[in-house]
Amino acid sequence: MDHLKQLRLAAVNIDGVLLNDTFSPVIHQFITRRGGHYDAAVEREIFSQPQRVACRALGVAAGLDATEDEILAAYFEERDAYLAREPVRVLDGAVELLYRLRSLGLRTVCYGGLAKSHFDRHAGGHAELFDGPQYVCTNDYRPGVREITTEVFRLRFDQVLFIDDVARVAETAKQLDVPFIGHPSDFAHGFQRALMGEVGVRHVVDSAADIGEDLLRTVDAEAAAGAVWNSEPVFEPHR
Repeated sequence: MDHLKQLRLAAVNIDGVLLNDTFSPVIHQFITRRGGHYDAAVEREIFSQPQRVACRALGVAAGLDATEDEILAAYFEERDAYLAREPVRVLDGAVELLYRLRSLGLRTVCYGGLAKSHFDRHAGGHAELFDGPQYVCTNDYRPGVREITTEVFRLRFDQVLFIDDVARVAETAKQLDVPFIGHPSDFAHGFQRALMGEVGVRHVVDSAADIGEDLLRTVDAEAAAGAVWNSEPVFEPHR
């Protein structure tokens, strides 16, 4: 298989792209059980933010008069209960996507807001499919697009493809003119697909299996032409 011409690295978000989305349902539950209103603005304030920032926004949305530590502890307690019912798992097609990316000549790295132990526990069985540090914790500098590209791998912005389920990451990718594929969660009460539309994400998929060779070559050509974000957006999912 011929390698891509422009892209050198694919950065794959862990929760929502590699693993199932176990955050949206818990955040929604945490807020609505306490009588709070859940909408796109709430997701915008919480998703892909440093834990402390997200914690403060979560407390406001839930109407809590509590410290950050108390809110964080309550949130992770509810998340643990949710995971007992809905365990973390590798999403269908995700491993095949990693092989596809690598077969096209790309290095790959995983990233997310939790510590590397989260990656080791739930995706460590596929660690050989990732390069460099394998996993980058971005909690201290979310969303991490700039840092992963320029500091961790020392590449140009037009050489790295980010695949993520959150529109905030797309916003930063757009600001930096970084190639991006949106993989929004299918959570029934979520707003990320609509928010990606507002950002102008050109390529939005329903699953990892939808990120095929044709789409990857299209993004590669756009990156080479400097046309990742500067033409008409395409909102329909690739099939």
